[in-house]
Parts: sequence; C-alpha cells; structure tokens
Amino acid sequence: MIDIFEVSEYIRNQSQETKVYIGGDSYRFKKQGRWYAEYTVVIVIHKDGNNGCKIFGETSIEKDYDSVKHKPRLRLMNEVYKIADLYLQLSDVLGDKAIEVHLDINVDNTAGSNCVVQQAVGYIRGVCNVVPMCKPKAFAASCAADRAKELKIAV
Repeated sequence: MIDIFEVSEYIRNQSQETKVYIGGDSYRFKKQGRWYAEYTVVIVIHKDGNNGCKIFGETSIEKDYDSVKHKPRLRLMNEVYKIADLYLQLSDVLGDKAIEVHLDINVDNTAGSNCVVQQAVGYIRGVCNVVPMCKPKAFAASCAADRAKELKIAV
C-alpha cells in the first residue's frame, strides 16, 4: 500500500523544478474459473526535472466483471478511478509543480482500450483538472507501472 504521508513528505522536500507523474496499468487473468484484474498505480517523482526518479507504487487484485474481453470498459475505468483517487490524495502537496496524469489507454481506434478514451479523459479532466496523457505518451502508465509490478516494489 502506498504510504501517502511518506510520498507527500518526499514531494514537499523536492525543488519547484521537480515533476510528478501519476499513472497506472492493469491486466485481466483467470484463477479457479473466475476473472480477476491486477491494478498497479504509481507515482513517479522526477527530481528537479533532470536528476533521476523515485517511484512509489502499489498493486491490488480485484474481481473483474467485464463481459466482453476485447472491450474492457469496467476494468479500464476502475484503473482511471484509482489514478484519480491517488491524484486527489496528493493534490495538497503538488502546489505549482509540473504534474501529469498518464492513462494506459490507446487513442488508436483499433485498440481495445479505445472503448473508454472519451470517458477516461473526461473523468480525469473533471476530477483532477488536468488533461491526461494517453498511449503512446503515457510512460508512467505504460512503462513505470509495468516495471514496478515486475520489481515487486508495488506489492
């Protein structure tokens, strides 16, 4: 579980040039005949905007109720809700620092995740008041969350 107090203190101790990226990723798997989704959310803190990064993250597993595998609406929107919640928990310490929200959603019409692009972008804009980045520009979602999961720092 992400310790919001620890992350907040870390951000407070960084310079104004520090950039913060919040993103997430999920995937669906079957276990004992039931579908589940594994969600990983991360906060990437790019120190001074050019001095390396620190990543905080967590992974959770929940039942997945999507009925159409190639259009994972519910799972992807749950991922978006988790990212927005993380942003809101940190909003008090972000101040004027550069912040980006990264969604693991593809704007390409042929991609399955495209089924929620408008809803996801609208939700983040409305709740967080930022325009989110989507694939391929969403490295915190596409790369950092995947890497955190692999390294088990997010478990």
